Amino acid sequence: QAQLVESGGGLVQAGGSLRLSCAASRRTFSNYAMGWFRQAPGKEREFVATINWNGGSTYYTDSVKGRFTISRDNAKNTVYLQMNSLKTEDTAVYYCAAQAIFMSDAVASSPNDYNYWGQGTQVTVSS
Repeated sequence: QAQLVESGGGLVQAGGSLRLSCAASRRTFSNYAMGWFRQAPGKEREFVATINWNGGSTYYTDSVKGRFTISRDNAKNTVYLQMNSLKTEDTAVYYCAAQAIFMSDAVASSPNDYNYWGQGTQVTVSS
């Protein structure tokens, strides 16, 4: 069974930084677009960022542009989300996801576009 495992979450003060990692269990994921989503209590899961299969294209939701950076290392089957200048409103459970379309360059920002999900990692930003 394909697996995605997130790590790197935690508690940080506003203005601080965290780097999330998402490790994939299969090399197949190096051919898939990957995304990060988040879900705050009482809210729907929302799109944060996506990166195409080879890292050549990225896309962010407006609220994180200029603060978050998505990247990938296909040799390590790992995707990262560098989060800087964190705000209290960034508090959520963060999930990584994989879109099982071979070498797709299409931007995928809906949770319905993704086939595999990790278990999530909690990010809490205190004021």
